[in-house]
Amino acid sequence: MAPVFAAGLALLAALAVALFLISAIAYAYRRIGIGEGALFALVWLSLIGGFVNIPVARLRGHATLGVHEIVAFGVRYRVPVIQTPAPTTLAVNLGGAVIPAGLSLLLLIKDSVWWQSAVAVLFVAVVVHALARPVAGLGIAVPALAPPLLAAAGALVVSPRAPAAVAYIAGSLGTLIGADIVNIGRVRDLGAGVASIGGAGTFDGVFLSGIVAVVLVGIR
Repeated sequence: MAPVFAAGLALLAALAVALFLISAIAYAYRRIGIGEGALFALVWLSLIGGFVNIPVARLRGHATLGVHEIVAFGVRYRVPVIQTPAPTTLAVNLGGAVIPAGLSLLLLIKDSVWWQSAVAVLFVAVVVHALARPVAGLGIAVPALAPPLLAAAGALVVSPRAPAAVAYIAGSLGTLIGADIVNIGRVRDLGAGVASIGGAGTFDGVFLSGIVAVVLVGIR
């Protein structure tokens, strides 16, 4: 395949994915009652904010005792050495944590779904925390589809008449708590350069969990 043709196909595929993602986000925002005036701003602010990580702390790992082998004059020696993981910068992602958390609080107040959201968030947080696994050099990994599926199921059970807002809140806050916040202490010893709460790199995307949960509720 000619390089120019291959590059063109890759660009078209990327554009199709971007349009699909924007359409899905816009659909989810309409489902949870976001007005047309704020819809456009929220969509683009969330997407652009996904590239913005706000540093909040620097985590230093715990020192451990290791063994280094050396050979001198044909004799093998085992020398104890102190190993300290590289420090990890803890950051908060603008599009994946700050905006979803703020929007979740707004929905809680506007729709008065306090107890429904509390139950759904607790359910998602507990299960996601149980599924979370530390990955050396990366951070905390969670199966990508687990949070939105759990949030959609929980919202349909506790709020069958108006599940969209509860699904978004549970998908966002449940993932934020269960995957990111509760596991901050485990990140410091994994040697990850940056641990972004709500980011789609070191952690699973909190923002996308809420969006996908609303879409799943809408196509039930």
